[in-house]
Amino acid sequence: MSHLGSNKILEKKYLTGKIAVELCPQGTIAERIRAAGSGIPAFFTPTGGRTFIQQGEIPVRHDADGNVVEYGKPRETRIFNGRPFLMETALPGDVAILRAWKVDKAGNCVFRYTAKGFAPLMAKAAKVAIVEAENIVEIGEIDPNDVDLAGIFIDRIVPATKPSQVEVLKTRSRDDGGDGNQTKAAKSGGSDAQERRNRIARRAAKELKHGFYVNLGVGIPTLAPEFLPPGHQVWIQSENGILGMGPYPLPDKVDPDIVNAGKESVTLVPGAATFDSSESFSMIRGGHVDVSILGALQVSAAGDLANYMIPGKMFKGMGGAMDLVSNPDNTKIVVATEHVAKDGSSKVVQSCSLPLTGARVVSTIITDLCVFEVDRKKGTLTLAEIAPGVDVEEVRSKTDAVFSVADDLKTME
Repeated sequence: MSHLGSNKILEKKYLTGKIAVELCPQGTIAERIRAAGSGIPAFFTPTGGRTFIQQGEIPVRHDADGNVVEYGKPRETRIFNGRPFLMETALPGDVAILRAWKVDKAGNCVFRYTAKGFAPLMAKAAKVAIVEAENIVEIGEIDPNDVDLAGIFIDRIVPATKPSQVEVLKTRSRDDGGDGNQTKAAKSGGSDAQERRNRIARRAAKELKHGFYVNLGVGIPTLAPEFLPPGHQVWIQSENGILGMGPYPLPDKVDPDIVNAGKESVTLVPGAATFDSSESFSMIRGGHVDVSILGALQVSAAGDLANYMIPGKMFKGMGGAMDLVSNPDNTKIVVATEHVAKDGSSKVVQSCSLPLTGARVVSTIITDLCVFEVDRKKGTLTLAEIAPGVDVEEVRSKTDAVFSVADDLKTME
């Protein structure tokens, strides 16, 4: 798996030795499954380079006391064009169970929107593929041009007995607007914590130029579109297969087949496209996304990012984050995070003590106190902007990393 989400029961069982888990980046899982269905035994990917994935150091199993008794397997690594690439092996299945909107009696499948996700990939990779069909039609009733998955990959068809449901229902009211990816609550102010989040999101929005393709991590990054000026359009990419994701839907417009990577109900903007997960991560790894904004547990002076686990304490998984930072020369990686963690420690550190999501990948760090620019080649940090009411000494006192101050130090707007 790549991500536990909010599954506290599974997290506890993993940390106490009741279950073993192999953590694998989401895009790598998609490609491993795709490779299995295509007869490709292995491939090289940049995702996970210079991290615990490459080194085989992510714990797979603990004992009852939380001690690690088994680690992952180190990856074979080769250098292509000066960058490390990891060899990953195909991931076949014995049985795949998937759901489709319409299936004819020859097994040809049509999926709606984000239901494409992993379904066609898994059907191709399994020895036996069973499709649960919302609508079963006669052969010839589906236009060949509309077939998403050919019947050659399907072994059995069963009728769906329940309608599709949204796992995480999110809606907005009619006076919320709808020009961004969240509700109008992001602009409403309120607590000091919300004001800090809004300050970070407002500055992060300046990284999103008109016409950009962008991917936004959970939390503060998703607030950024709320602060874009009117008429300023960006194309939001969701890792589960959306390009052109819109805000939460109105209560009467919820579609269970239109959800984001967090399984929340969302909408599609005019001009949007949907596709399966392997294509989604192809555009990410291929550098076709202009900007990716992520949160952080730690970010270093050299641009190293850690944001998916605290060994022995927190185990969430990297999801698609390692893929999102796998091509920093073509996709600008921006961290948007509060400057100080809940325990009072600085999130901007000289070197990360937590497992890395990516090494030397971050170009810009935006916090509630300031903006740092990172020279990833030199491994140095420069204070470029400072928040109103904050001075350089306060930033120094709350920053673990060494940094220089720009000659033209600006004030965050």
